[in-house]
Amino acid sequence: MHKQSVTAEDVARRAGVSRAVVSRALSNNGSISPATRERVLQVAEELGYQVNFLAQGLNRRRSHLIGVIVSRIHDPFRSSLLDGLLGEIQRNGFQALVTEIRSEQELAKTLRHFTQFRVSGVIVTSGKPPESLVNECVQQQIPVVGINRQPDIPGVDYVCSDNAEGAVLAAEQLVNSGCQRFGWLNNNQSTWAGRMRGEAFHLALSERGVDVDKSLVTLLSSEEGYEGGWQAAAELEQIPQGIFCANAQLACGFLDGMRQRGKNAPQDFQLIGFDNTPQTAQYSYRLTTLNQDVAEISRLALMHLLERARTPSQPSRTSWVKVDLIHRHTSLSLT
Repeated sequence: MHKQSVTAEDVARRAGVSRAVVSRALSNNGSISPATRERVLQVAEELGYQVNFLAQGLNRRRSHLIGVIVSRIHDPFRSSLLDGLLGEIQRNGFQALVTEIRSEQELAKTLRHFTQFRVSGVIVTSGKPPESLVNECVQQQIPVVGINRQPDIPGVDYVCSDNAEGAVLAAEQLVNSGCQRFGWLNNNQSTWAGRMRGEAFHLALSERGVDVDKSLVTLLSSEEGYEGGWQAAAELEQIPQGIFCANAQLACGFLDGMRQRGKNAPQDFQLIGFDNTPQTAQYSYRLTTLNQDVAEISRLALMHLLERARTPSQPSRTSWVKVDLIHRHTSLSLT
């Protein structure tokens, strides 16, 4: 029997079950005994039967696809987040349809394509989707989850690292280690999460008795990522004693840029980043940083998608994921 001609009915006859049982076994959905599922899967493999999930989606008005929207996939943190999401999506019996975007216009176009594919859900890790398009998804009962996005669209769930608590941990570390002049490093095209970290850092310093008007300088680079950090170091005139960066790439670039000037941490300044990417643990950086729990973020994103698929009309929810300070070489030990 040729693989192209094998149908679900063929599998059912060989396994001695009904067509409905085959469907439940292959979709891992519905009541069926483990022994029967195993027998059906074994027969399907022997016959070379492949489930056409897209056609199945057209019939059921949903596919087994989950759309994932990303940007700047080369960024180490975004890459690790995507890896975590792909693993979680597959563990839940779905396949990911990943699209990298470079503009808000591409985001809108991608979101519309996802609805045409009848995806079972959409995860937005980058950009701000147009509310009108998100409302189309909501009306079609396609759940949408935003990761580290501003929770401002009804009917959408969000999973965010606790950016404010991370900023508090950074402020405590720098203040308690004796810093009196501070710097906040970000870029002009900052994400919502980055801006939130800066605002929380400003507040946390103020609450700890720092005169932020005199003792906190905001460093905004025109470049993103590593290049932005290097640029900020090159342009800096007076070096703050304690510097908090919006993300790990900015911090690594800043550290290398300062080394180019003959300055290093923690001797000449203290430096804290955000993300805890693999690069930050390398010997050449050993960067003190805030860790985002990628595994927990991914787990909660899929949990929200599945729960909203079951109850589309439930109120929007936001889950805040705990962050931890990973102390390494670029800040002084408090012990």
